[in-house]
Amino acid sequence: MAADGPVIDTSVPHSARVWNYWLGGKDNYPVDREVGEQVRAVYPGIVDVARHSRAFLGRAVRYLAGEAGVAQFLDIGTGLPTVDNTHEVAQRVDPACRIVYVDNDPLVLTHARALLSSTPEGACDYISADVRNPDAILERAARTLDLGRPVALMMLGILGNVGDDAEARAIRDRLVGALAPGSYLVLEDGTDKVDPEAAAQAEQTRAEAGDPYKLRTPEQIAAYFDGLELLEPGVVSVSQWRPEAIPWGSPPEVTAFCGVARKPAVT
Repeated sequence: MAADGPVIDTSVPHSARVWNYWLGGKDNYPVDREVGEQVRAVYPGIVDVARHSRAFLGRAVRYLAGEAGVAQFLDIGTGLPTVDNTHEVAQRVDPACRIVYVDNDPLVLTHARALLSSTPEGACDYISADVRNPDAILERAARTLDLGRPVALMMLGILGNVGDDAEARAIRDRLVGALAPGSYLVLEDGTDKVDPEAAAQAEQTRAEAGDPYKLRTPEQIAAYFDGLELLEPGVVSVSQWRPEAIPWGSPPEVTAFCGVARKPAVT
């Protein structure tokens, strides 16, 4: 890395910045907004997917840091800092929580250095790395996290960036395999279940724009939890994983599916 900071290529879209745009953030470039609008034109529900995915993160982290008593989080593919990042949610529940973020976008690194501040009791670190290199992630995460104790592995919207099914599963297996019993996997990714035609168009649009993202079936996402103890309500739309009570009924199903599962003593 150069002394004057990471180089940000503003001519190529990046999924973290496109996601930031859908969430209403300002940390993106014209190329990201262009791709975001192209995808929204063929799949208007993508903004709801982004917002419900973010809300799911908050609910899952609050459960893990509170009721489950997990004090360590490894958040891979964190994207740009927005409102209620993992460390903010976790440390409101338990100020001693330790969080490590992982992303491969220089812009994320720039913002992480400025914004990801921890409580005095806990710790918050950032790793610039690609999910396709899990060994490097684990090695560097061990500088902040005790991998001999339970860790919540957060993989939200990240494995869709890995187009090969076998590679995506191998990454999941390596990361989960390195965690101590009592750890948790929190995973969500996009599917084509809710509106298959629009989802397929969005997938093609992103690929043509240079920001490919592979949609998988809910059954494929469920397979990422093989060997783990899946918490209720199982693998469901992110909008329907333990939603807060609202007076007008359950939230509508969106096309991103998720689950939370515990690693048992013997897998």
